[in-house]
Amino acid sequence: MGKKLTILDIAKLAGVGKSTVSRVLTDDPKVKPETRARVEQVIAESGYIPSKSAQSMRGGRQKVIGVIISRLDSPSENRAVRAILPTLYAAGYDVVIMESQFDVEKTSGHLDVLKRRSVDGVILFGFTGLESCSVERWKERIIVIAMEAEAVSSINYDNRGVIVRALEHVFADNKREIAYIGVDPEDKTTGELRLNAYLQWCNDKAIQPVYQTGQLHHESAYMLVDKVLKPETQAIVCASDTIALGVIKRLQELGRSDVSVTGVGGNDLLSFLFPNTYSVDPGYKTAGKTAAKQLIKQLSGETERVHLTLDPESRN
Repeated sequence: MGKKLTILDIAKLAGVGKSTVSRVLTDDPKVKPETRARVEQVIAESGYIPSKSAQSMRGGRQKVIGVIISRLDSPSENRAVRAILPTLYAAGYDVVIMESQFDVEKTSGHLDVLKRRSVDGVILFGFTGLESCSVERWKERIIVIAMEAEAVSSINYDNRGVIVRALEHVFADNKREIAYIGVDPEDKTTGELRLNAYLQWCNDKAIQPVYQTGQLHHESAYMLVDKVLKPETQAIVCASDTIALGVIKRLQELGRSDVSVTGVGGNDLLSFLFPNTYSVDPGYKTAGKTAAKQLIKQLSGETERVHLTLDPESRN
């Protein structure tokens, strides 16, 4: 196992002083943007996590934030968490991570446990069916990601925008026979909103929609390819990068290298294995960092609740 990097190591790699790295970690506005970008790039590439002991609380009380994610194996949520942790650690918080498994009762139970343990705040990855009353009681001490929440602060993704951007990409490449593989519409965000974006776009362009929906899993997508694929199909737009992986595998088996595939997620594995695949990043890393910073400000009384929708980012 390699030596754990220190703040001094980060400073040397970035070509700055130790105090500059500290100011970047504590989000000091006096740091020049170009310097901040250089230090943050080194931190991201090295996987450096600030020492929590070095950020210990005054007065001896441990500061703790609960982070409830949907799935431990979710690439998108893991990207957000990787941005959440350094931000919270730099502010002196410890973190407890729990998994909801898209289960309302399990999530409510986790929130009860965190309340009994008197954690300072919670960052919760929302999902369809989550009871609002479970989160409303946290008031200023919670941030919900990936779900609209009127009563508490929320940071959402532009589910329509990510699909439209993917569609416009293949449309600009003179492709008109565009199929779609998505998630069951019972899921209101990744499922219903993204499917509706595809259907509305097709209507606006006078294009015949061809689509199938299933589970948010590459195996489900793999099985659905044959149901949308036609000899004239030029592109398949996918609701997620996970779905895109299943689609690409099936297309390879069928020898259909002529069909373009797009995904949503900005997954590093997808871009590594298939460099020509176009993917739209909803802003997972931005969501994580923004949520952590917003919660810290709310806990200190510096700001009121916010409701943000992030702009998508393209990656290929």
